Amino acid sequence: MQTEFVKLTPEDLDELQQVAEETFTETFGAQNKPENLEAYVSKAFSKDQLTNEIVNSNSLFYFLKADGEMAGYLKLNDDEAQTEDFAENSLEIERIYVKNSFQGKGFGKKMMDKAFEIAFELDKSAIWLGVWEKNEKAIEFYKKLGFEERGRHDFYMGDERQTDLLFVKEL
Repeated sequence: MQTEFVKLTPEDLDELQQVAEETFTETFGAQNKPENLEAYVSKAFSKDQLTNEIVNSNSLFYFLKADGEMAGYLKLNDDEAQTEDFAENSLEIERIYVKNSFQGKGFGKKMMDKAFEIAFELDKSAIWLGVWEKNEKAIEFYKKLGFEERGRHDFYMGDERQTDLLFVKEL
């Protein structure tokens, strides 16, 4: 299967919104109340919110396409675009999502490799991310790649407080 990364521009907004909503719902829909999921999705993936993120020069978005079909997307944050001041001289992986129909094909690893490549290009000494404590599949994946848990923070899904684990990998 031929894969390629495509860097997003503001012209990709509609496609980004669609894949963001789809992959987030696929990933977390069964474990959350529908009203909380809808509240989060409508805010986090609104056209205004995504436009602000795409035009931020310290945020990088990439689609991963497989044989020309959308397989998932990756969002990286540098400097003040990071969601927290967590690790010195680091790059944040804020979003890494693979559509259910493409899981189990190594695409998550391809996206992580892309994130590492960009971190090295930017001369970063660490890469970090937050992952929901109940997302055991993702936690196992990150640990296999050498990430270590170094903290926690609260995350709100609608009106429900949840806990994200913060993982770091030194480069």
